[in-house]
Amino acid sequence: MDSFEWNKIFGGLLAGLVAVLGVSIASDMMFARHAPEKPGYEIAGAEEAPAEGAAAADAEKPAAFYLASADVAKGEAVFKKCAACHNAAPGGANGTGPALHGVIGRPIASHAGFAYSDALKGMAGKAWSWDEMWAWLKSPKAYAPGNKMSFAGIAKPEDRAAVIAWLNTQSASPLPLPAAPAEEAAPAAEAAPADAAAAAPADAAAK
Repeated sequence: MDSFEWNKIFGGLLAGLVAVLGVSIASDMMFARHAPEKPGYEIAGAEEAPAEGAAAADAEKPAAFYLASADVAKGEAVFKKCAACHNAAPGGANGTGPALHGVIGRPIASHAGFAYSDALKGMAGKAWSWDEMWAWLKSPKAYAPGNKMSFAGIAKPEDRAAVIAWLNTQSASPLPLPAAPAEEAAPAAEAAPADAAAAAPADAAAK
């Protein structure tokens, strides 16, 4: 086989490779894939959930609202998670935390024999009122930064109110639960009817 024949074979192979390459480039241009701006897929009708805790915090009402209808029996059940550190029985001894019998209305950091943190000692003069206990149980860390209690708090306001109502019963002289606050009055009308302007004196337009 002479060189002319080899040249024809190589030329044919080269032409075939060029043709395949051209088809590949053309198909890529015709069927180009574009990555979505946001990975994933959307579910029709689904709404993005609000930031964790944001909706609950916005919707939470004052302590008195929940305390007025608090479930004492539920509070006793919820308190079981606190019983590892606290004793609420009459004459109960201090544990990892102070004894809580009669705590509602008691001065803060005042129970004998318990070594309170400086954070709570600094609140001497205040008492465990409904609102103070409400704020404490919601987030001990936020209420008194630097205190020794590692408990994160009770997020659900209904559970928080139930525990406070139950603690109130663990006293020689329970306090009456607060009444629910009155609902806010509806806003007044923003403007008078449109035809009120027509009732103005006719000579007003001439001035």
